[in-house]
Amino acid sequence: MDFKLGNALFRKTWVAAPASTKASDGLGPLYNARACQDCHLKDGRGHTPPDPDASRVSMFLRLSIPGGPVPDGIAGWIATSPDPTYGGQLQDLAAPGHAAEGQMNVTWTETPVTLSDGTVVNLRAPTYSFADPAYGVPAKDLMLSPRVAPQMIGLGLLEAIPAADILARADEVDLNGDGISGRPQIVPSAEFGTPMLGRFGLKAGAPTVREQSAGAFAGDMGLSTPLHRDPWGDCTPGQSTCIGAPHGQEPEVRDGFEVDGPSLDLVTFYARNLGVPERRDLDDPKVLRGKEVFFTTGCQSCHTPKFVTNRLDGQPEQSFQLIWPYTDLLLHDLGPGLADSRPEGRASGSEWKTPPLWGIGLTQQVSGHTEYLHDGRARSLLEAVLWHGGEAQAQRDAVAAMSAEDRDALLAFVGSL
Repeated sequence: MDFKLGNALFRKTWVAAPASTKASDGLGPLYNARACQDCHLKDGRGHTPPDPDASRVSMFLRLSIPGGPVPDGIAGWIATSPDPTYGGQLQDLAAPGHAAEGQMNVTWTETPVTLSDGTVVNLRAPTYSFADPAYGVPAKDLMLSPRVAPQMIGLGLLEAIPAADILARADEVDLNGDGISGRPQIVPSAEFGTPMLGRFGLKAGAPTVREQSAGAFAGDMGLSTPLHRDPWGDCTPGQSTCIGAPHGQEPEVRDGFEVDGPSLDLVTFYARNLGVPERRDLDDPKVLRGKEVFFTTGCQSCHTPKFVTNRLDGQPEQSFQLIWPYTDLLLHDLGPGLADSRPEGRASGSEWKTPPLWGIGLTQQVSGHTEYLHDGRARSLLEAVLWHGGEAQAQRDAVAAMSAEDRDALLAFVGSL
C-alpha cells in the first residue's frame, strides 16, 4: 500500500497557491516541473530538448558562483554559493503572475571521430547559455552545470551498500598505480546533522534517498518539506515577489509544510523500492564475449560489478542482497571533455560519480531515446564511451582501437545489464 501511495504522490500534479485543492497547492512560484514524473517519466532517464522550441522538462541548469561557506568537518570542500539573484537552479517555469527566471539554451557542435577500423562516430559537444534573464543580470562569474534527470531504479539497494565497502575502493592518490583514483563525496546531511557519504545525484551530492527527494521537491517544484522548510523553494531575496507570494504552507494543513513528513516518507519508500530489471541474454555468445572485453579493458575499475547490502531492520527488500549495479559510487575525473567547470562539494568541475549501468540497455524501451551522460550529449552507448577521458582515457582509447567485433560484443554486454 505504501508503494502505491508513494507512486500516487510521485505522479501527483501540483498547483500554485491559493487553490481549492489545498492538498495539492504550494507549487513554485518558480519551478521546473509540476510533478516528479514530469522529469522521471516511467522512472526513466531524462533527455535533451529535441529542438530549440521544445520543453526543457527533465533537464535544467545548476547555478553557482565561486566562494562561500565550507561545512565543518569536510576536508577538500570547494566553496561555492548560489547566484545571489537566481539561486542554485535556473527555473524556467512560473506560476501565474510571476516571470520565469529565464531559459536554458543549448547549441551543438559535431565532431567526427574515426576509430581504428575506419568507423566514423560523430560526437556532439554542447554549449549552454542562460537566456532571457527576468530578474536582472546574473553574476559575472556564474557557473552553469546542465543536468538530465537520471533513472530511478535500484536506489534503495544503492543506499543499502555499506559505506565501508564503498570507501574501501577509494584510492585518492592512486597508490596502486592503475590510473584510477576514485574519491568519496562527503556531504552535510540535512536530516542527520553530520557529514555523510554522498551517493545520489550526478556528483553524489545527496547522502540518502529521502534527502535527494526533499531536495527535488524544493528545487524542482518549490515545495517545502521538513528538510527544506522555505515554501518559496529556490527563490532568493532578490526575488521578493516570489518570496511574498501565497503558498501552501498552513499550520492546520500537512503539519505546516507543503509536503509533510509522512508524504515525504511515502515518496521515499516508492523511490527506494523501484526494482531493477532482470538481465537479458545471459548465455548469448556475443554477450559473454563482451563480458570478457569489459573486464580485460578495465571498465570494472570504476563500474564495480557487485556489492552485498547491509542487514537493515525494517527494510527486508534491501537487506543482505547480492546486487550487480556496476558502479563504485565514487567520484572520478573524466577529463576536460565532460567537465562542466562547476564544483559541487568535494567534486571538481571534471569529476562525476560513476553511474550505475544496471537497466541501461532498456533506455529506448522505457524512455523512448538513447541519450546518456550527465547532459544527454551521447546518443548511443558508444558515444558515451568515446566521451570518457581523464582517469578513463586508457579504457576509452582501448575501445577505439579494438576490432568492430569486440566493440560490438562489449556494447551488447553493457546493453544486457
